[in-house]
Amino acid sequence: MKKYGKVLLTGVVVLIAAGVMLFKYWDYVANPWTRDGQVRASVIQITSRVSGPVIALPIRSNQFVKAGDLLYKIDPRTFQASLDQARAQLDQTGGNVEALERQVDAAQAGVNSSRAAIEQAKSTIAQLEATIAKNKADYERKQDLLPQKATSQRALQRAEANYEVSLEQKNAAMAALNQARAALAKSQATLAQTQAQLGALGESNPQLRAAVAAVQQAELNLGFTQVHAPVEGYITNLNLRLGSQAVANQPVLALVDVDSYWIDGFFKENTIADIRAGDRAIVTLMTYPDSPLEARVDSIGWGISQQDGSTGFELLPTISPTFEWIRLAQRVPVRVHLTDVPESIQLRVGTTCSVLVMADSGDGGHDQPVPAAPKALQ
Repeated sequence: MKKYGKVLLTGVVVLIAAGVMLFKYWDYVANPWTRDGQVRASVIQITSRVSGPVIALPIRSNQFVKAGDLLYKIDPRTFQASLDQARAQLDQTGGNVEALERQVDAAQAGVNSSRAAIEQAKSTIAQLEATIAKNKADYERKQDLLPQKATSQRALQRAEANYEVSLEQKNAAMAALNQARAALAKSQATLAQTQAQLGALGESNPQLRAAVAAVQQAELNLGFTQVHAPVEGYITNLNLRLGSQAVANQPVLALVDVDSYWIDGFFKENTIADIRAGDRAIVTLMTYPDSPLEARVDSIGWGISQQDGSTGFELLPTISPTFEWIRLAQRVPVRVHLTDVPESIQLRVGTTCSVLVMADSGDGGHDQPVPAAPKALQ
């Protein structure tokens, strides 16, 4: 009888223990969970904007750096020389533009002088036409008076000479007018040519703007010889060495942004219907199996890559064989952000974890602490 009592007592203890375990881990049974999770972060590929030998490398692989810290420095002497040359070219361009401005002023003065000469010639011609009319009338009057002995032959000859002289003066004035017009056309052509060479005035001048842009580009290139950390993070995959050649736009190291960690949990498609953005999530890292982390669901992926139907040999679709009685559920990524990470836990990109989502917890429900996922579920 005592033997049966011991067996019964042992059975009761086992049942109670099993009940406690089921009660403790009910959340991992009743809520969507996956052990196919991965730690992710923004990984910045550090590249240089210019090429040159590395003369300073104050970092080492896996080192923590702050935003703005110097990562490496390229020999700046070539770029300093280019900057000095660009500044000298800017000074020379300024002098050339100033000389062209004076040429434009001189050409404009020539145009104004030619226009004044034209107006003067026109005024002279108008005066001479009045003189010609007067001399002609005097000459004709004296021709009428000579037969009547009312004037002398000498007076008639003098009137004729005055008339002919006024005609010659008009012809000379007409020639001067044509010459002034030709000078005006030449002055206008010279003005247009110098204005075209000069371009816009002041800071809008294209030659000045090109020279200023060359200086700015040289200053940028000189600044690009020093590469600084854009964010706080950890250096990884450092391939540079002192004296090695940094090539523009080719990554030389990776920087893991410490403020950008998140979790990608890949859930079966038949469980995501119970997941909503804002739901509470529990993340158990394989590195720290006894330290669950609080998290919240950010979003659920809207698509995954399609394998069947992709182009294969001879442009034919690739179709994987399947068994009719086996239907495999696809995995859909669910993005989860960590709300509280203790200082004792170090997150590393690519490490695995299990993710439990508390269904219908977006309104603040399920606030009770949840234990770490059992080993079998991790």
